[in-house]
Amino acid sequence: MVGALESDQILAMSTLNETFEILGDDFDPTAVVAEPLPSPLTNGHVADEEEKVKKTKVNGGEREMVLGRNVHTTSLAVTEPEVNDEFTGDKEAYMASVLARYRKTLVERTKNHLGYPYNLDFDYGALGQLQHFSINNLGDPFIESNYGVHSRPFEVGVLDWFARLWEIERDDYWGYITNCGTEGNLHGILVGREMFPDGILYASRESHYSVFKAARMYRMECEKVDTLISGEIDCNDFRLKLMANKDKPAILNVNIGTTVKGAVDDLDLVIKTLEECGFSHDRFYIHCDGALFGLMMPFVKRAPKVTFNKPIGSVSVSGHKFVGCPMPCGVQITRMEHIKVLSNNVEYLASRDATIMGSRNGHAPLFLWYTLNRKGYKGFQKEVQKCLRNAHYLKDRLCESGISAMLNELSSTVVFERPKDEEFVRRWQLACQGDIAHVVVMPSVTIEKLDSFLKDLVQHRSVWYADGSQPPCLVSEVGTHNCICPAHK
Repeated sequence: MVGALESDQILAMSTLNETFEILGDDFDPTAVVAEPLPSPLTNGHVADEEEKVKKTKVNGGEREMVLGRNVHTTSLAVTEPEVNDEFTGDKEAYMASVLARYRKTLVERTKNHLGYPYNLDFDYGALGQLQHFSINNLGDPFIESNYGVHSRPFEVGVLDWFARLWEIERDDYWGYITNCGTEGNLHGILVGREMFPDGILYASRESHYSVFKAARMYRMECEKVDTLISGEIDCNDFRLKLMANKDKPAILNVNIGTTVKGAVDDLDLVIKTLEECGFSHDRFYIHCDGALFGLMMPFVKRAPKVTFNKPIGSVSVSGHKFVGCPMPCGVQITRMEHIKVLSNNVEYLASRDATIMGSRNGHAPLFLWYTLNRKGYKGFQKEVQKCLRNAHYLKDRLCESGISAMLNELSSTVVFERPKDEEFVRRWQLACQGDIAHVVVMPSVTIEKLDSFLKDLVQHRSVWYADGSQPPCLVSEVGTHNCICPAHK
């Protein structure tokens, strides 16, 4: 009997190895997976009739983004376990090895993470005991529903913390923890649209793409407002567009840190412009997109305040950016009087629905609550100061190396000339747009990491321009005083 079982196990292992190539001689669980460059961006591509092609200027040339087809650069296939796998355990061993290799890849990729606004410096070991539960925050955070496996007490605690930060009384606000920053924008703009069905959405050209996505989703008339060199909204152009549409209410997205340049729109000047154009407070709605800097600005000296003491309608901030939550999430807060236009009772939940999504990640409030309790206002203030100090260090070092760079006063986003080599861009995970790239200095970005990046950039740059070619002129992107191309040194 034992011999027969061993024979079956050997046969099963042989079958599994043929099917899955489990733990082959060349399989290294500690190896880093080398991801190829994304192929949707190609030079000289001739589009098929079914494909849409969008051209973008890069380093004086053009690259094409091909849409309309899936490009599988890498794929880990999902395969069915064999009948006898419960005896051999080889499938479990295979999956454990793949995950070990993936963890190694994540560790290595985290070392060179610079271009996207995520704080990777966190430790949530204490919450590991809760990962075995499916936690779903259905319905209204402030109303108990029939569903019992939730984290609403933590969610409300987090919301109260942000309400104090943005100066609105507990009884005067409503909010919830979103699944991402985009959801916060979608919700804020939706509330504005419900209040003013015939209103026009105004947003600067450098607003996050989710703002314009909201306009398309809600079929809203949208006016794109010009920006200054800094990336801040141009209130002169805003005034012209308001005056051309005085008969319709205004729904405005105000950026508390733009995506590419980290520019902060002047909220006070925006409100003054609305008032001077004849828009009373009952004819406009302002949503403040504070995805990254919405949590940093309160701790920056001399920074203008984002507060509900001003005539704003809502504020959103991301939880996975400066806070450092390990999964995408965000916080959305609006006035209680506004949410009534959006909410409906749901008998199925025994609660009220006023959110964008139905189910919400119940783990996110736990991570946010844990971090807010650990760090508090003083802890965030120290981290903000560190980020700003390191951002100035990077900007100064870039300029010393002869590289055009810009840093807005209230920002930790350092803008500089786009590296010529896309492999370099990929390795350092830089976010690029046209001829510029940026590094977002987060608490997890140390001076040592910046020095390593600078050394690598300077070395590669000496090769890129060894043939006598010149780096791009960035006057139109960063201004005359920040551009140090040959024509503006």
